[in-house]
Amino acid sequence: MIGSKFQQMKLISTDIGGVFIVENFDFKDERGRFVKAFNQNLFLKHNIIFESKEIYYSISNKDVIRGMHFQLPPFEHAKLIYVTSGSIIDVVLDIRVNSETYGRLISIGLEAHKNSIYVPIGCAHGFKSLKDDTTVVYNQTTCYSKEHDCGILWNSFNFNWNTNNPIISERDKQFKPFNDFTSPF
Repeated sequence: MIGSKFQQMKLISTDIGGVFIVENFDFKDERGRFVKAFNQNLFLKHNIIFESKEIYYSISNKDVIRGMHFQLPPFEHAKLIYVTSGSIIDVVLDIRVNSETYGRLISIGLEAHKNSIYVPIGCAHGFKSLKDDTTVVYNQTTCYSKEHDCGILWNSFNFNWNTNNPIISERDKQFKPFNDFTSPF
């Protein structure tokens, strides 16, 4: 019975407190595929209250780097991110000044249908697309606020994006370097 397999979803801790990798439920048969990327009961077991207020997606070509994004208080948000086609290297940078892992980052490959990442409030998030036409879905706990939109310069912290020709928006090129940023978190 397909319903019994839904319990196979898992949250996996990372080296940054509050950041979790989600092993999605991924069921395939002759009809195609059925994927579950979120289960409220599973999140509550890990003391995560996640209520999505806005969902959007981006479609990126290979070597597009988007990030490192977050929103400032009082419109800060947690994110649940997953890929529906293609793959990415997802990067999370802890910018919570009282965190034991302040300034530390993690990176993980996210593949279509396989896994998701939960990014808590106080972390900057970004990714590099590994394939053309990669679709990334973002679920956020607050709505976008232009006045509170912020980021860290993509190449200003210790991470090798592994590309000689990154494609980066003008907006993302204007963010402050990590060493010049004063965190409100």
